[in-house]
Amino acid sequence: MLRSLWKPSLALAGTLAATACSGSDAATTESTTWHNTHVNAVSRMAVAAGVVATTSMKPDGTLETVALGLRDGRRLWAQPATMAGRLPGMGVTTPAVVETSPGKAVVVALDPAKKGRWNATLTARDAHSGARRWSRPVHSTFGPQRCGPYVCLSEHTALAKARMVVLEPSTGKVLWRLPGISEVEWSDRSRVLLLRLSASPSVESYELKTGKLQWQQPIEQALGPGIDMSGGWAFGAAGDDLVGYVAPYTHPQTRKVSTFGLFSVKIADGTINWMRPSVVRVYPSGNPGHAPVVRPVDPQGSYGGFARLDPLSGRVVGQIPAADVPGSGWWLAFPERMDKLGFLTHNAKGTAFDLASGHPVSVEEQRGWSFCVTDPKPLPLRGQPPGFYSTAAVCEYDLATGKRVSPAAAPPLWFTGSQEGWRLWRDEKGAVHAVHDHTGTTPGMYG
Repeated sequence: MLRSLWKPSLALAGTLAATACSGSDAATTESTTWHNTHVNAVSRMAVAAGVVATTSMKPDGTLETVALGLRDGRRLWAQPATMAGRLPGMGVTTPAVVETSPGKAVVVALDPAKKGRWNATLTARDAHSGARRWSRPVHSTFGPQRCGPYVCLSEHTALAKARMVVLEPSTGKVLWRLPGISEVEWSDRSRVLLLRLSASPSVESYELKTGKLQWQQPIEQALGPGIDMSGGWAFGAAGDDLVGYVAPYTHPQTRKVSTFGLFSVKIADGTINWMRPSVVRVYPSGNPGHAPVVRPVDPQGSYGGFARLDPLSGRVVGQIPAADVPGSGWWLAFPERMDKLGFLTHNAKGTAFDLASGHPVSVEEQRGWSFCVTDPKPLPLRGQPPGFYSTAAVCEYDLATGKRVSPAAAPPLWFTGSQEGWRLWRDEKGAVHAVHDHTGTTPGMYG
């Protein structure tokens, strides 16, 4: 799961967003690959019961929830969507898709409010037909999330009475409530791990049916005092552990930098496994729970080299010394297996290193994936505050020439992740693509 208040200056080797354009060509379908260019996906994608749901931006700047068939990419239905209280740095809200019985699910998203004092309406629809099942008025929220077999929603997030509610997906019935703002970082059918966004942020585990607290782990116990979540965060599962990343935040008045770094806790009891304070995650790169790549920062704010970590142990499994990092003007580029680290220079020869040994390698015939756009523009959303970006798209480059590789191939697993054997991604124009390659469920860069 990835939701963050990203600061582009923290991305080091790239930015976190890509320009969105409207789709064009007709969708094509094959047995294991499909493309739908009739959508302009600007959010991440959610999958359940053979349905893909995403938030798409229309040419007039309004949003809509779009449901596609997982096996062929065919558009099933679409409904107007909105955001109410979501912070721009978090990106556009993703619909929640929750299975209600084998082969059946609901898509839960925010509809524009009809009237009255509410700003939006949380609406659940049959995933395949789009038929409305239930709705709930909303003042402000970061958006719905799937939490095991249920729907989790932090609501009234702009008010002092903020809370999280856990809803039954078939009826919308409230099962239990939790004061304050929380975000789902991991769940199975019986347990949910929440990030509690408070003055003292913590990771907490709750029994899903009852809301009983099982354990809590203050993030300051892992990384030290001075945590401020305003810089952003990301979490990912690594086996029986949850790996978390907290990004640095520079306070605008004091200019003091908050505490930051990576840490891991046991899902079963919250015990801290390992910690890596004072490192920043770099982009593009894998999910913190799958293939974290980081760069240390010293107390004076100087960056060190690059290191790939083992998410299970936190140990360095490959690194590039700071002395070998080239000067300015490059963008990070990783190959399919992420066994090498490339420094891409657009339209010029770059450099590359073997991650295991740290030794330089020839860039001839070396390819790497990097962000397609280096100067992203915010989305021109109607009725929303400025500063929202679509999820980033990556393109393949020839490191010897700095040019894009054409025709475009499927982005690597470390970027797309895999859900139910399907790998899904958006291109730089917002079109949705899918490949069914039977990979197991794996988190990608965006969760």
